Amino acid sequence: MTNAVTRFMLDALDIRGAVVQLGSTWQQVCVGRHYPPAVQSLLGQMCAVTAVIAANLKQAARITFQLSGHGPVSLLVIDCNERLNLRGYARHEAAPVGPTGLQELLGDGRLLMSLDMEGARQPWQSYVPVEGESIAAVFEHYLAQSEQQPALLVLFANQEQATGLFLQKLPGADLKDADGWNRIVHLASTVKAEELMELSAEEVLLRLFFEEEVRMFEARPVTHDFPPDRDKIATMLRSLGHEEIKRILAEHGEVRIHDDLSNHEYIFSREEALALFSQGRPTLH
Repeated sequence: MTNAVTRFMLDALDIRGAVVQLGSTWQQVCVGRHYPPAVQSLLGQMCAVTAVIAANLKQAARITFQLSGHGPVSLLVIDCNERLNLRGYARHEAAPVGPTGLQELLGDGRLLMSLDMEGARQPWQSYVPVEGESIAAVFEHYLAQSEQQPALLVLFANQEQATGLFLQKLPGADLKDADGWNRIVHLASTVKAEELMELSAEEVLLRLFFEEEVRMFEARPVTHDFPPDRDKIATMLRSLGHEEIKRILAEHGEVRIHDDLSNHEYIFSREEALALFSQGRPTLH
């Protein structure tokens, strides 16, 4: 099952693009989450577009997108590094049954982009108002704002796959073909979910742009590889302080932490939690 971003160029038109197809990687993000179909579709579409954008990172970095609002879905978070290792989650209340649009699920909201680059003292952040009736429209607006060039996104996601087609007009496009961008956008807009989910990236591009010369780059794999890190959680608990841990133990009898992004749950018994503050600080298993 395909898990990759395949970038391409229409050199004669100065238009770049990418096909993203996530199968088992997307399914791993959702293991044990039990998202309603409408929520899962939004999260899958965000995974697809985040992988496309992360594929353009030129150095060690992690890009995070947070889409927040005041509807049944209050938060969608995806992050991905330059190696295309991706994770994400959705925070939601009871979501409507059946197909539901972004505005009905999210309500009013905003998009936060954070770029954490290796060696930087703090992440670079940018806020963008949510404009559009779909995840694709929101990110088209974001790309137009951040890169000053128009873009097209076609995104689909269900419980099995998260897929998308991305196009962006480069600065010299009109000089090469004044109608090229409009023509390619029209062709790309005809792509069907079944094509992106069932055909290879090469077959999709041949069907859409059979009269154009398409230069494809090597597909880059997208993974979801975030093993449990109990030592990291232990360090975080120590930072809370001995008194706070004793308060939690008095109330709950144990310390339970759920890492939403990586989808791991950590449970520290009373003995394990108190041992974090002993002089030896033994390694816990």
